[in-house]
Amino acid sequence: MTLGVLKATRKGDDDVTEKKFILYVQTSEAPERQYSPLVLAQTATAMMLDAKIYYLGMGLKILLPGAAEVVRLGSFPTVKEMMDKAIEMGVEFYACEASRQMLGWDNVTLVPGVKIVGAGTLNDLALDAGATMWF
Repeated sequence: MTLGVLKATRKGDDDVTEKKFILYVQTSEAPERQYSPLVLAQTATAMMLDAKIYYLGMGLKILLPGAAEVVRLGSFPTVKEMMDKAIEMGVEFYACEASRQMLGWDNVTLVPGVKIVGAGTLNDLALDAGATMWF
């Protein structure tokens, strides 16, 4: 690595020892803000880049069963369809356990395919990512 610049690494790039990824952090419950990390993560994956989406704070609301099915803007598919496609493409989804507790959701089940992780995981992911974007 030159000049300390981190770059996302393409999948299958054998000559690079440290694999990078793009991290998208979703903090909003606003319907119009749900699409950007999903579109970008799918695009990254199509570009042979690894992508991860971390849901934090009020962003967890879209992960409630039934919530993503009712969000559709413009000619886009529902957010649920976008999430399913992203998971199918290999995008990893994370939900913050501390945010879940903050919302009082100790016994609430989130949609399948989301890993519930500790708050420190976001720090680790941000340190390891080649790029991080927040929504």
